[in-house]
Amino acid sequence: MSIESEIFLKYTPDFKKLIDYGFAKKSKVYTIEKFFLDGFRAVIKVYDDGKIKGIVYDTENGDEYLPLRLENQEGSFVGKVRETYSTTLEEIRDKCFIKNYFASNQGNRISDLICKKYGDKPIFMWEEYPTLGVFKNPESDKWYGLMMYIPWAKLDVKREGWIEVINIKLDKEEIIELLKKDGFYPAWHMNKKSWITLILDETLSDKKIMEYIEESHSYTVKKKKISRKV
Repeated sequence: MSIESEIFLKYTPDFKKLIDYGFAKKSKVYTIEKFFLDGFRAVIKVYDDGKIKGIVYDTENGDEYLPLRLENQEGSFVGKVRETYSTTLEEIRDKCFIKNYFASNQGNRISDLICKKYGDKPIFMWEEYPTLGVFKNPESDKWYGLMMYIPWAKLDVKREGWIEVINIKLDKEEIIELLKKDGFYPAWHMNKKSWITLILDETLSDKKIMEYIEESHSYTVKKKKISRKV
């Protein structure tokens, strides 16, 4: 994951604030230049679809400063450049972006729909895993959904990049049939017999996903005891 992707994960731009901050808009791209450490120039672009791209140049020779992107490049100087550039991005994020619960548009829409239907907001239980949000029924304390932002390779070794998903609980026989269709994968990091992973990249409609979530939620509802007269 790039420096920009990591810092702006779960954030969407407020374009008015970008202009107020100093970004210049040309066509559908908002651009700003930032100079730092007396020798580096960062060109940061925010696109109308919310994507962010940044390039850091060495002002002495005008070339891109490639050590910034190389994970095996360590040392105090490279670390200082990386740290200062990251701080610059964080300032832009905090002043011009809106924080969301999740990384993808569909993930945030589904989260809103769950909240409207059940009144449940995601619970982020692990500080070291800030992208893992749990949905659970407060009455039974049982989970019915786990939304995650994970490497594609966890589901399909042929795929690159990252994908937001939600794990839900369904009938075992239904899971077998769904795994034959697009958008469904064996549950990652959970019991694959009872849980299934749905990808949140618009492959499945919000309506269809909510139907499956409703079924998963039904497993968390406490059964009422029936009193019988003797």
